Amino acid sequence: MALFEIAGDSLQPIPLDTFGNLGLRERTDIQRAVRAHIEAITPGVRTKVLAEEFGEWAGANRRIDLLCVDENANLVVVELKRDDGAHMDLQALRYAAMISTMRFDQAVTAHRKYLADNGSSEDAEQAIRDFLEVEDGQVVFTDTVRIVLASANFSPELTTAVLWLNKQGKMDIRCVQMRPHAVDSRVLLDVQQVIPLPEAEQYQVAVREKSIEQERVRSTTRDSTRYDVSIGETFFPNLPKRRLMLALVREAIRQGVSPEQIREAIPWRRRDLFISAPGKADESAFQTLYPGKKLRYFFAPDEMFLLDGTTYVLSRAWADRTLEAAEKVRQLLNNTDEVTWEPTTEVADEETYQGYTIRRRESNAIEIERDGQQVYPVIATLRELALQLSVATVNDAGNPLNTRQLGARVIAAIQSL
Repeated sequence: MALFEIAGDSLQPIPLDTFGNLGLRERTDIQRAVRAHIEAITPGVRTKVLAEEFGEWAGANRRIDLLCVDENANLVVVELKRDDGAHMDLQALRYAAMISTMRFDQAVTAHRKYLADNGSSEDAEQAIRDFLEVEDGQVVFTDTVRIVLASANFSPELTTAVLWLNKQGKMDIRCVQMRPHAVDSRVLLDVQQVIPLPEAEQYQVAVREKSIEQERVRSTTRDSTRYDVSIGETFFPNLPKRRLMLALVREAIRQGVSPEQIREAIPWRRRDLFISAPGKADESAFQTLYPGKKLRYFFAPDEMFLLDGTTYVLSRAWADRTLEAAEKVRQLLNNTDEVTWEPTTEVADEETYQGYTIRRRESNAIEIERDGQQVYPVIATLRELALQLSVATVNDAGNPLNTRQLGARVIAAIQSL
């Protein structure tokens, strides 16, 4: 797709350039930028860079540009080419085969070197565990190695090969086109996933992820159950246990429940449930207060609680008795009958409308996604879609439909179009 600038009542094309003409080098410029913003070429799938220029295998004379892991514990080979990705597919397949047997301890070693090379003292193992949201126990990567090919251009031979390989069912190869445009003294990058097309991707990914999840369940006895959580009109799908607790604690504090009251409700976690720091503190401030200690708490800005001049953070370490603790927090809320959670189930219905993907799970829970991101609150978006689809938002008695009822009606209306 071409880029245009609106100039008065006309469109002025922004000329397409090449990385070579712009003096941008493959490794030191393009790879470094992508490494810092890996989400640009992995839309819809949380991905973490483990290593750069990785080649730790016997007899290797070539290196993987970026070795990553995604949120589903799949290793990811990222290959970048500046202008023409003619033979990227075969090269990436060789790399994928080489790392397919990588163990978690080997990934930790590779990530430790990567962090050290970039001047970071972060704990490599804890960083990967936090990303995968695996608190303890063995971490096992899946048998699937995903491949991301990123280049300015792809030949018909390459795209044909990638489409054929993906069709075989076990491969997940994506082609991402990166095309530079020079505007004044700036370089703008047009990034588009061309294989698979976004419109067809959801189904392919759903089939593959179901297979991966089944394999994961068979290979471990650790309780990795995720939960669909409803708090009033807000729905949080597919949460691990630690984020179930965060959602409930956030709601309790919003309702005026103090951290001390929550501690008292969960006496076996009273000592380490929260830690606090004076004023508006960030993670570095907490680390200063606890030098040399691994702090396993929620430190994202929207996950911290500033109350009466003190910042509180909630523990991320939840294993045993999590659901018991969740029920204790629920009993502190003034709307306990509107707060529920249940194990996440398979998708029963899925429809796309006006850029939204609406899913109904087998439990009848409704979730909505747009541009790869979950939409909250679900009920508000359902009401907007219902208005566009001329779907009633109340029942015969005039009472508002709940999320599940309205979601089912919206999906049915889309299916009837």
